[in-house]
Amino acid sequence: MIELTNSDKKQLESLNITTEQVEKQVNQFKTGFPFSDLVAPATIDNGIIRFSDAEVQDLIKQFDEDKQYYDILKFIPASGAASRMFKSIYSFVEEYKGKEIPEDFLKKENIKTDSIESFFLNIRDFAFYDDLKAKLAEHDKDINTLLNENKLVEIAEFLLENEGLGYGKLPKALLKFHRYKETSRFALEEHLVEAAQYSTADTEDGVVAQLHFTVSQEHLNIFKKVVEEVVPQYEEQFGIKYDITYSVQKPSTDTIAVDMNNEPFRNNDGSLLFRPGGHGALIQNLNDLHKEIIFIKNIDNVVPDRLKQTTYDYKKVLGGYLFRLQQQQFEYLNLLDEGCLVNDELDEIAKFAKEKLMIDIPNFYKTYNEIEKIDFLYSKLNRPMRICGMVKNEGEPGGGPYWVRNSNDEISLQIVESSQMNHSDEKQEAIFKSATHFNPVDLVCATQDFKGNSFDLNDYIDVNTGFISKKSKDGKDLKALELPGLWNGAMADWINIFVEVPILTFNPVKTVNDLLRDTHQEN
Repeated sequence: MIELTNSDKKQLESLNITTEQVEKQVNQFKTGFPFSDLVAPATIDNGIIRFSDAEVQDLIKQFDEDKQYYDILKFIPASGAASRMFKSIYSFVEEYKGKEIPEDFLKKENIKTDSIESFFLNIRDFAFYDDLKAKLAEHDKDINTLLNENKLVEIAEFLLENEGLGYGKLPKALLKFHRYKETSRFALEEHLVEAAQYSTADTEDGVVAQLHFTVSQEHLNIFKKVVEEVVPQYEEQFGIKYDITYSVQKPSTDTIAVDMNNEPFRNNDGSLLFRPGGHGALIQNLNDLHKEIIFIKNIDNVVPDRLKQTTYDYKKVLGGYLFRLQQQQFEYLNLLDEGCLVNDELDEIAKFAKEKLMIDIPNFYKTYNEIEKIDFLYSKLNRPMRICGMVKNEGEPGGGPYWVRNSNDEISLQIVESSQMNHSDEKQEAIFKSATHFNPVDLVCATQDFKGNSFDLNDYIDVNTGFISKKSKDGKDLKALELPGLWNGAMADWINIFVEVPILTFNPVKTVNDLLRDTHQEN
């Protein structure tokens, strides 16, 4: 038991956090989290599905024909600040502010594409260049003169700080990502364009595209303002209406921080320190939506129009495959719910579960009688389902697909982060290194059962898949607790199906120089 003052209890009440939650979290710091028990990598031969060209076209057709029968929404986690995108520029300003920059700074040979020098040499190729140039002009500064005179710190500060574009303090969604002949687009606009292709439904009011953005509270007003400004042009362009909703990460999902002795960390004013629980907290936002089909994609994984068709096609492939599997799943669940099945019928359902839904059927299943088999298959089939796009591993960071054994000795497909693995175990490390694919956060989820009721997604979280990291505050070391990741442990007990998608569908922007890649340039 931890000792809480009356002030602590009032603080917990204001955050809608219970003392039981806090005690459980403090105990997790003390016990730690178990490593994932990797059984094998998921590969094309074992766990990842690769469709032929003919199958791709067939699934696209199925999606286009069937989507009218589903309530479809596109869910975009968009609350993260873009400050990490500009880490190198912040470091540059810190190093050179008030100092003279060497004359040959931008004249070196063999400049790396991810360097600060490359940023300034190619600054005219960024979609935000015209806005930056105009903002400097408002303060009687000419960007070309500043570049020629090596006054690069001024340019950097106008990009990052509120006096200029304020990009260092905005979310990625509100940064200009792509330039076109007559305009440039924010990252969020590219998601509006995408949604018009696969997240629409025919209604009495016409065709409507549904999107949901998770946004930080501090950016919510400006986010809504930008959306209101840009939406009319896309509604006119595509002949649709947009239904856009928002949510913020709930304070009740924040986690307590502890000191290095696992005692609650206190701020200078004596209050308890709580920290955001990571993107895994968004499972609560997802749970509140009560939507039938939900596409999930990160805010920064977008491409300009000339490259979008592959994304459209494979979103429909994933969605079409989900429709196909779910239709069969629901048919079998109705039979199981009625309960009058013979062994041949049960064998057919078990085969579907194993071969199509990638559900492990343990050897002891054979020893069950008919009632026990019905109960087992019903419990395994009546769960949320997701189809996860997987791309070939070409060195990009990201969670990987593996067969994993859980604490109940059940084996299932999971997306596992490197931080969840025991790299000091030779066998586990060998499995980790033999992975052929990784997860680009490209998901389509079914969150309602065969009777049309929404699942409570909290029931399918593996609470043992969080992790602990070391941070600091006010010069003091502390430990922080991350909740099970949204597409990792938060969805661990879903039906998980992995499908190979082209690498072109994965184009994240982790640093500002990533926007200089060909896949983020329109021409």
